Amino acid sequence: MDNSFPEIKKLFGFGCMRLPMKGTEVDIEQFKQMADYFIDNGFNYFDTAHGYIDGKSEKAVKVAVSDRYPREKFLLADKLTEPYFSKEEDIRPFFRSQLELCGVEYFDFYLMHAQNAKNFGHFKKCRAYETAFDLKKEGKIKHVGLSFHDSADVLDNILTTYPDVEFVQIQFNYLDYEDPGVQSRKCLEVCKKHGKPVVVMEPVKGGSLVNLPEAAQKVYDETGSGLSNASYAIRFAATQEGIRVVLSGMSDFEQMKDNVSFMKDFKPLDENEFGAIAKVTGIYKGLDTIPCTACHYCVEQNHCPMNIMIPEIFSCMNTRKIFNDWNQKMYYENVITSGDKGKASACIECGGCENACPQHLEIRALLKDVAKEFEG
Repeated sequence: MDNSFPEIKKLFGFGCMRLPMKGTEVDIEQFKQMADYFIDNGFNYFDTAHGYIDGKSEKAVKVAVSDRYPREKFLLADKLTEPYFSKEEDIRPFFRSQLELCGVEYFDFYLMHAQNAKNFGHFKKCRAYETAFDLKKEGKIKHVGLSFHDSADVLDNILTTYPDVEFVQIQFNYLDYEDPGVQSRKCLEVCKKHGKPVVVMEPVKGGSLVNLPEAAQKVYDETGSGLSNASYAIRFAATQEGIRVVLSGMSDFEQMKDNVSFMKDFKPLDENEFGAIAKVTGIYKGLDTIPCTACHYCVEQNHCPMNIMIPEIFSCMNTRKIFNDWNQKMYYENVITSGDKGKASACIECGGCENACPQHLEIRALLKDVAKEFEG
């Protein structure tokens, strides 16, 4: 299974959903620095999508990577996302626009994006998979895959329906390993059953496994390893059998340097490190937090009509719960007063956010909890 994509040089990939920013724009110079460091250290896998950073990710990849490196120096993954096509005839023009935005003539990896039981029917009706397979025959795609956010039985059905899918991208981290909603372990087992290599997204769960509660931080500190919290999370994913690439969405150069430091010459977790992770997982399971990964699909792809910054608001709520931080009310006020942003109580319960959420969160009910905490 590990030899399925021999052109991928190492286990680690650059996820371009959380790039360095200057205000609302991508910090291109820092992104260039990060891309150079990534490639100079022997890595070559970049992952983007049209909706990332409000459509700015693909353009940034062109400027920082495609325009500056020979095509054989890097691998690029992009995705077909539901909001951007309503019928089969829309797919090829959209695909061509993605090639142009990224500044390439082909994609090494092209994924049916964020597949679940609900949107799979749309992809099937529009012959999205068949179109991607045809584009592969034409040399415009090297490998066709899918990214996935649903239960293991849904994934099993998709891979049974389309056995020519070559790889699967799943959310996988130690908190979600046995989570009944995400089902990381079960989804990995389905991929093994079908013989599909796995690309991992959200290995640090949107940063949640970097900024730890005090009790959890103490567990890692007591190991005396000197390794970062991110190293435990990323290496946990990379240690699993069947994992071909672990993506990390790095938002500054220091994160890039840290990740490269332990992934350049990757060493699997040892018994003591697995034990530490088990303790940290137990501590987290005892907390009542919102499992939001800050992917921003709820606001970027469906455009909340009340302009509620849902991930930022949930972050304030989680920080209040984890650290008992009274300052979070101030940060909450900052979020809702920066520009024309709606507060949690402004929700009109249209449900668009919940339809887009890969974590299947009951966002409308959670916003009521946030309003009670910060606005009551």
